[in-house]
Amino acid sequence: FEKVGAALLRRKRLAITYFARGSGETTEREVSPQRLVYYRENWYLDAWCHLRDDLRSFAVDAIRRAEIIEQPARNVPEKTLDSVLGAGYGIFSGRKVTWAKLRFTPERARWVSMEQWHPKQKARFEKDGSYLLEIPYSDSRELVMDILKQGAGAEVLAPATLRKEVAAQLKAADRKSVV
Repeated sequence: FEKVGAALLRRKRLAITYFARGSGETTEREVSPQRLVYYRENWYLDAWCHLRDDLRSFAVDAIRRAEIIEQPARNVPEKTLDSVLGAGYGIFSGRKVTWAKLRFTPERARWVSMEQWHPKQKARFEKDGSYLLEIPYSDSRELVMDILKQGAGAEVLAPATLRKEVAAQLKAADRKSVV
């Protein structure tokens, strides 16, 4: 964290060894730090990745090694950072944003209505007490996990691809629970 913060403040590049939990792969990367973000009890480094030639968000606790490179960091405008890394749901990013429409039972609505899932979310209560929530996302992984946490209290109304993905995860969990 100290080296990441120092590189960010000094506007220098970092050489990092990064462990991607999703794939289990470790890669060597050169990045231009842009900002640190605290999200769900974890720190993330938003940076320009010179390996991928694009913006990426890196979990700071998954950076195995960090060395400051005495080369100026590439500057990315804040507006670009927000549009690419902050447009969708959760920590996963992407330029293409899709809107999810979810319905929660009246019981789950009492909890979900008190939460902010995304700064640009749209929400309303229905006459029956259910709660409709519309949120933008670019990558479905974190959104699917949060929907699944709601159990039978959540229904994906749209898009159909997200509904199918949630259903597939539920079917896979059911197969694994049979002994």
